[in-house]
Amino acid sequence: METRINQQPKTLSELKASGWRSKSVKQELHDNLLRKLADKDELFPGIVGYNDTVIPEIIIAILAKHDLLFMGEKGQAKSRLMRALVDLLDPEVPYIAGTELHDDPLNPITTKGRGIVESNGDNAPISWWPREQRYAERLAPGTKFADLIGEIDPAKLAGGTSMSAEGSLHFGLIPRMNRGIFALNELPELDELVQVGLFNILEERDVQIRGYPIRFDLDVVILFSANPATYNRSGKVIPQLKDRIGSIVRTHYPQQRELGIEIMEQEAGICLDGEYPVHVPLFMKEICEQITIEARKSDYIDAQSGVSARFSIANYRTMIASARRRVVVLSESRAIPRISDLGHLASSSMGKLELDLMSSHQMTEQQIIDSVQVEAVRKVFDEYADKHGLEEIGEIFGKGVKIEVGDMLPSSAYADRLQRVPPAWEKAFEINPSDDPAMRASCVEFVLAGLHAHELISRSTRHGSVSYTT
Repeated sequence: METRINQQPKTLSELKASGWRSKSVKQELHDNLLRKLADKDELFPGIVGYNDTVIPEIIIAILAKHDLLFMGEKGQAKSRLMRALVDLLDPEVPYIAGTELHDDPLNPITTKGRGIVESNGDNAPISWWPREQRYAERLAPGTKFADLIGEIDPAKLAGGTSMSAEGSLHFGLIPRMNRGIFALNELPELDELVQVGLFNILEERDVQIRGYPIRFDLDVVILFSANPATYNRSGKVIPQLKDRIGSIVRTHYPQQRELGIEIMEQEAGICLDGEYPVHVPLFMKEICEQITIEARKSDYIDAQSGVSARFSIANYRTMIASARRRVVVLSESRAIPRISDLGHLASSSMGKLELDLMSSHQMTEQQIIDSVQVEAVRKVFDEYADKHGLEEIGEIFGKGVKIEVGDMLPSSAYADRLQRVPPAWEKAFEINPSDDPAMRASCVEFVLAGLHAHELISRSTRHGSVSYTT
């Protein structure tokens, strides 16, 4: 039940009079989700491409009151989905003021909480816990038992607290998230002994610290994330823990290129307006996303590791940055990215690809990046340009013609350079009929790169300049 801030109960008697009732976290998520579904509210703002696949599975798992594991490769919004569940919590919940575990005023679980109620009765002080603070997240590697569950506190023992008393304990993240949500990323990397410690948390909701049994009826939703390659590897996650996870929600990469572009633009967060505006043609957006798609299909890249959406986002930002540098230095009216701008993608791509070391033909990371770029250009080019006339252009280059373009070549220079290859200049109008010199330059480079991708002309690159010859 929601109350206005200035009318929130401050004592137990006021809370009872308000009509507030205790509710488990899973019930809270369940009820608020049903309400949002009935009101046709958007459930996961900013999550693209999951409406018919992942989101229905999450809804069912929450309505089933399960703990969840999000399984998927890197860059599939697993962490974002876990954090988004906070929006299904009530704006605030009351707790007994002064309790570490945010005890339910009507059902305190700690000795301190029960003592406050017994000594103060209906005058027991009440505080309110906002939803933003009811979520905690931890990365599994390096996580110890004390971090998640707790430990005996030497300072409390030195202060005279008995080792057998609850007051001697320093609680870990999970008990402190009582009546909230706890998320653990990369579950397979969690130490096996700590995995054992999660058994009772997931099933019986009680804990043991240094042999001292804490019979807390913990009320917490636990979320996990994992990569299928490690989660399914024998011995990484012990079977008893797997058995106690209610639902596994499998995430995936965008199933259509258009969705990938939507994610790329949304997450890049770049303002294209301003003093030095940038206009990105659709075909350049498509090439940028297609590079990622081709990387995911490449035999030279570890498919189990995956290629994150961050690969597209970083490359998109780099492409725009290269175009914006050009418009500033050359004092042009607006920047339009070109194929030569993709020559800088090595800096934003390096380290984001896991090479397949079992491949029979080894390639360097730079060679792999170049090859997926060429394939991406070929795929997109075939969607824009008719193959009729390409052979003719190739024959002209075969007579010794050499065209040099580049990321710092003024847009106005392209008309002169393409005079020796008129069909290539005309072919660019199939891509976009604009007379804008910057757009024409981008389209011309697209045509030249498409010819290269079809092995009709050759290409060499050096310091941002690209030369096309026979």
